[in-house]
Amino acid sequence: MKWQAKIVLILLSIVTVNAAAQSPSNDPNGQDTQARGYWVDPSTGLMWTARDNCKDVSFRGAVNYCRNLRLAGFSDWKLANMVELQGIYDKTANAPGLAGPGKESPSTWHVKGNLFLTGYHWTTLYPMDNRRHPQSGHQYYFDFNEGKPNDEPSGWPYSSSFMRALCVRSSEK
Repeated sequence: MKWQAKIVLILLSIVTVNAAAQSPSNDPNGQDTQARGYWVDPSTGLMWTARDNCKDVSFRGAVNYCRNLRLAGFSDWKLANMVELQGIYDKTANAPGLAGPGKESPSTWHVKGNLFLTGYHWTTLYPMDNRRHPQSGHQYYFDFNEGKPNDEPSGWPYSSSFMRALCVRSSEK
């Protein structure tokens, strides 16, 4: 009986080691995330695209880009709201990406999951915030370099230069 218990423990150890080796959180270079095309945040369960749209886009174009995205067998992608974007900001993370208007150069961004970013990210408003409406004319974005939301814009419409779409969905559906 003791040898059977030892075999079970050994098999459980092998399964645990294999699961850990395949886990996206153990992928320091983001290769699994980039190969899959998405990353699931273990703290929220949200599924993120592995990269933003990689080119200048207007706010309306960003909303449409995410709405029309078909990735990993899912069609319910949306443009992230401010709280969702703030949730993946990590000032200690240095994910590789690109930055700069026109000819982008290598850069790093402070974002979890080794997501590949190339600019500032348009955002829908705060969830459940009745003070702000999409019809207000103001457009909002989040900066993963500085870790700052622009939730009190001084004017609009913002240029689409250096503005990107990062899409998210609930992985529970």
